[in-house]
Amino acid sequence: QAWIGGIRAGSVTSCGNHVKASCRWIAFNAEAAGVLGIVPLECEDGGKRTVSQLCCHSDVVTDFDFSPFDQLLLATGSADQTVKVWRLPESGQDMPGGAGLTLGPGGGPVDMLQFHPTADGVLASGAGKRVTTSANPMGRGGWAAAQGSLDSHGDQLQSLTWKRDGCLLGTSCK
Repeated sequence: QAWIGGIRAGSVTSCGNHVKASCRWIAFNAEAAGVLGIVPLECEDGGKRTVSQLCCHSDVVTDFDFSPFDQLLLATGSADQTVKVWRLPESGQDMPGGAGLTLGPGGGPVDMLQFHPTADGVLASGAGKRVTTSANPMGRGGWAAAQGSLDSHGDQLQSLTWKRDGCLLGTSCK
């Protein structure tokens, strides 16, 4: 029961994660570039799960993250230099046809991203040598992001993470 079999996941080389879960959905890199597989966490109809596809980007999805405040909010980053924020449906509904917000194109492929652990609607992303923070000042009703960037690294970013209380953003480079 704990296994989900028969998934054709991609073998993408990236700095980010290849599978993540919220309280409702499991997302994973799919076989096709720019596509995520989306599976409900809860079983339906006798234990069978339906795998849906979310066509996110025009190039490889390099990282993605669920909001810790909204289990239906998913951010995706891609080699196409954009970050997109998606509102996934309640169970039994179709996947969205478009993102609620698109940020970019930036200064290179988006290698990593992560929602802030204590501030709703704040997202950090890393591309090249730059870290960008985006905030949603409009709240859950709509997305209109304000952005700021940090150019503090002399080489390619490798990782980023928020301190658990959200007061610091740690980054590393090559």
